Amino acid sequence: MTLDDRQIILTGAAGFIGSCLVRHFNDQGFDNLILVDDLGSDDKWFNLVGKKFREILPIQSLPLWLLGRQAEIQGIIHLGACSNTLETNADYLLENNYRYSQKLAEWAVENDVRFIYASSAATYGDGSKGFSDDHGLLQDLKPLNMYGYSKHLFDLWAQHEGILDQIVGLKYFNVFGPNEWHKGRMSSAIVKFVDSIKKEGKLSLFASSEPKKFKDGDQVRDFLYVKDAVKMTAAFLENDAGGIFNIGAGKAETWNTLADATFGALNLPAKIEYVPMPSDLIGKYQNYTKAEMEKATIALDGKVTTRPLKESVFDYVRNHLLTHTFF
Repeated sequence: MTLDDRQIILTGAAGFIGSCLVRHFNDQGFDNLILVDDLGSDDKWFNLVGKKFREILPIQSLPLWLLGRQAEIQGIIHLGACSNTLETNADYLLENNYRYSQKLAEWAVENDVRFIYASSAATYGDGSKGFSDDHGLLQDLKPLNMYGYSKHLFDLWAQHEGILDQIVGLKYFNVFGPNEWHKGRMSSAIVKFVDSIKKEGKLSLFASSEPKKFKDGDQVRDFLYVKDAVKMTAAFLENDAGGIFNIGAGKAETWNTLADATFGALNLPAKIEYVPMPSDLIGKYQNYTKAEMEKATIALDGKVTTRPLKESVFDYVRNHLLTHTFF
């Protein structure tokens, strides 16, 4: 498909990736956006200041609002979910991340509306099963926490219902960048790094929970800048690809490398200490992630590339964190 002047619905619009996606659309000259989010009492509403859109709705109002509007809508990008990996209320996660997604997906498929939703790299668990977005491997994945399991359940449901190839699931890896300040403990490490360096002149990394496999700070993640993530996400509105796709840089970078890049962005020498991992993370922490990007690269026809980690960290720190500038 190609973008037209019909509406795009974006859930989780005031959140981290969602608000950056609004900025991306605005920068492309598109503002026929229906934003869906519960703003609550925190500061995430700041993420929408200065952005252009047509309407904003609370999450539970969307199903009713959709009735009779099929012809007006070209796509739904469903990013709205509880993304707290430490959330323990399983019933809440099932209702918010699983059943609500089912309702939207069923409506979209029935009405031939493009449906793109956020899955998660958390569905891959400890990585022992690899990081392949091959649908044939879905049933074998074992997430480490209830958040990952709630996302995994929806992937499995879509596969079981036979609609997975008619919709698009994006497994985001470790996305970082502007507009994430409201996430608190769930914000990326770089936010905490900069705060720690400014206050103490040093930063702390988790000591390895698997010292035979990884030295302290040499645990690796696939880090992706949010400005690249939103370009990839939006690009799926303009093709007919279906199924699950990894959204990452396709590179495994160590925490030590990320820390060094942060110190470099601040023009300071690196000073790193290693601290024990919190007990609530042991056994639920991914020491290794690396997105297999072949499927996504083909689907996007090579049009979207990612910038190097050092360059991304420099842009984030210099142009956003130090100036508290939103994107």
